[in-house]
Amino acid sequence: MNEKENKTDQSFNEDFGVHLEYHLCRTFENSVKEKLRGFWCDGILWHPFIDSKITKKSVNDTRKIETRAWIGKTGQYEYNMTIRFGKYSLRRYAKGTSLIDCIPSEETMDWIDIDTENKIIEIRLN
Repeated sequence: MNEKENKTDQSFNEDFGVHLEYHLCRTFENSVKEKLRGFWCDGILWHPFIDSKITKKSVNDTRKIETRAWIGKTGQYEYNMTIRFGKYSLRRYAKGTSLIDCIPSEETMDWIDIDTENKIIEIRLN
């Protein structure tokens, strides 16, 4: 199996990134925080610069992936994004299965911490 084929079966892939991008847009729209309404996400870097940080071992050890996302009223501000893994998502990642079902409800922001001043966002998967 070549390297490209190996990467397509990983959980942190384009399908997950696109799904999370649209899910964040809906979550911001539902936010009770007025300043976050109108925010949207215009992309998530699903292939970080350092491949060793997304290996199953690395994610199991750190329980996170650090990447970038483009967020804001225009969707063009670059944010440092940390995706934290809960028990369920960690198991799915270890198996190489989809993480989409691990994304919490768009009806609440309790799984998202966002610092608009410092351009940092942290999300917590189930």
